[in-house]
Amino acid sequence: MLKNDFTKAMQFRHACKLFDETKQIPDETMRYILEAGRTSPSSFGMEPWKFLVIRNEEMKTKLRPLCWNQPQITTCSDLVVILAAIESVRPQSGIPEKRFARRPLPQEQIDAYVDLYGNFLADTLSTDEKTFCWTARQTYIALANMMTAAAYEQIDSCPIEGFEKENVEKLLGIDSSKYQVAVMAAFGYRVNEQSEQLRLPFEEIVEFID
Repeated sequence: MLKNDFTKAMQFRHACKLFDETKQIPDETMRYILEAGRTSPSSFGMEPWKFLVIRNEEMKTKLRPLCWNQPQITTCSDLVVILAAIESVRPQSGIPEKRFARRPLPQEQIDAYVDLYGNFLADTLSTDEKTFCWTARQTYIALANMMTAAAYEQIDSCPIEGFEKENVEKLLGIDSSKYQVAVMAAFGYRVNEQSEQLRLPFEEIVEFID
């Protein structure tokens, strides 16, 4: 298999359960990680996400009981709460038109894209719950890219889905009609050495159709 810095980063990465509380990720490095999320691809180029970077120790302490009391929450350097957009992805918000208008296109073509977008996603965007299902899936693209970017810089991470969604949103003062919590990611430096990475064999996962 081809070996390069990317594959080394993938082998370095694991779901770190305990971070070194004495170590803080440099601001420049954390911005690099967040930039990997910001520049990630998304359906129709809607970028339906927002990243809340929690560094405040008091806030982490309040969040921990709402996250199954997982030690990653309070031991990490930076806790990133990834929000999935709700309101802004709907055509009536005007945001999809602005997204399409970032390209130098005639207005009639932009209008056609908005119509195509709205018609294709009419049912998907019909309720907050359905909209969240669509946008939350996309946040995982940004999540994966941030974790890989972190690993490239020898920064550990842990994706976190175990949390009380509504209570976390309430604590953070999030308007759930605009954004909802999709997933979290803790970033920092490991305390313990990584055990052997366990994965299914390539041949069991990959099937080529020639």
